[in-house]
Amino acid sequence: MKVIISSRSDSKFLGYMFLIFIFYCIGCGPKNKKDADLTELTYIPSGILGLPDLPVPKNNPQSSDKVSLGAKLYSDKRFSSDGTVSCATCHKPEQAFVDKLKVSKGIKNLTGTRNAPTVLNAAYYKTQFWDGRRNDLEGQSKDPLLNPVEHGLSSHDDLIKIVKADPDYTARFKTVFGIDADSIRIDHVALAIASFERTIISGNSPFDRYRFGKEEKALSESAIRGLTLYMGKARCQDCHTIGETYAIFTDDKFHNLGVGFKKVQPKLEEILQKKAESKNSPTSDEEILTNLESSELGRFAVTGVSEDLGAFKTPGLRNIALTSPYMHDGSLTSLEQVIDLYDRGGEANPFLSSGIRPLGLSGQEKADLVSFLKSLTSPVLPSMPK
Repeated sequence: MKVIISSRSDSKFLGYMFLIFIFYCIGCGPKNKKDADLTELTYIPSGILGLPDLPVPKNNPQSSDKVSLGAKLYSDKRFSSDGTVSCATCHKPEQAFVDKLKVSKGIKNLTGTRNAPTVLNAAYYKTQFWDGRRNDLEGQSKDPLLNPVEHGLSSHDDLIKIVKADPDYTARFKTVFGIDADSIRIDHVALAIASFERTIISGNSPFDRYRFGKEEKALSESAIRGLTLYMGKARCQDCHTIGETYAIFTDDKFHNLGVGFKKVQPKLEEILQKKAESKNSPTSDEEILTNLESSELGRFAVTGVSEDLGAFKTPGLRNIALTSPYMHDGSLTSLEQVIDLYDRGGEANPFLSSGIRPLGLSGQEKADLVSFLKSLTSPVLPSMPK
């Protein structure tokens, strides 16, 4: 167990730490070591300025037929209990693969606790979901299907029955996987959806043409000043990293900015006590989207590690101007609000990440940062195969 050493000595903070220790020791920390192992990868050229080679699991190679099958599965609303929700409902291709809602709506217009992040460039991330509870796109694709506030299926068998009864699907699965209808399983569905999602990548933005294509006129003077701030005074580069030959804009780590934490902080001891008394761990996908208290625990709900309390994954920034609202709870509606949050040093709480501190940005500097962030918008975004 990792333990935060704090200069604080107040009894409430020490109480938090004691409950975290109990929570971890009785078995509420990560149990499945196998799930933490990384799948062996191969890499294929992205062919897009600003993006590195695309990581692809060796057990799920790309093919045009598999991508086409995955796109069809991604868009099929029959894979929900009331026939109203597909993957594309919350990750809309025409809206940069988000839904523009604070938190997404699933079956029966039910809402969860988390903002739907864009699928754009998710293929490059080392973990999926805001709390990183799945290691790859294959694992991620299966969870929303069973979540009662998303697709709401009683089991994956509900989906498989639909697939097996559809001649087009059975023919496609035969072509892609060489299997008959009786052999189709949810893992085949996940492989196909993940293959499609690995085609949802974008770069070649004005920033890319300036930074990697050496086009001096690709950015405005304001955006160039914003880039300098990004790499220096504003400290964005610390987490939203830009490399020498490409940029994914994430460190693939988890940080507590304080966003949403005040919802649970007044009763954090009570919440941790309940967790410590519970044998059900790690926190389930269902609980995270139906229980605000569990949701706001962030990465801690997955790991049980103290430094992960209230910490959420660093998102990528490509096409950020198109993917509002922002943060895990969709609580910030504009880039200006996001910059103001960082400028004031986040929202104070006992578990605020150590790298978060006030920046002292001027109004012009904030405007220049916004100009730079807008320069990360790609001229053409991926769309659904025809």
